[in-house]
Amino acid sequence: MKCKKCGIEISPDDSYEHSGQALCEDCYLDIMATPKTCDPWAVYSAKNTTSQEMILTADQQKIIDLIKTNGPITLDRICTDLGVSGEEFLRNFATLRHMELARGCKVEGQICYTLFDDPST
Repeated sequence: MKCKKCGIEISPDDSYEHSGQALCEDCYLDIMATPKTCDPWAVYSAKNTTSQEMILTADQQKIIDLIKTNGPITLDRICTDLGVSGEEFLRNFATLRHMELARGCKVEGQICYTLFDDPST
């Protein structure tokens, strides 16, 4: 049996079903544990548990630096410039959104990403 998402061989005992598909544990967790950008409780928690100086991962800092330099910026451009997948970016972006450092916006009908306090959007 193969995982329907990544194609790895899995035994029936090690498979997880989601939307009628047999998935390996890693793919199942990616689907079920994906952070959501619009999560008021996560925003509240991030604001009340972080110190004055927020510590970002290297990937999160690269995203912030790219947005500061080029924002508002599209998902495709972020992924191309940083060499990351869309899923990887969105996972990191959710955390940045919860910390109120970055947000999504529409520019000429296209979804872009910018700094949370960017007054131009």
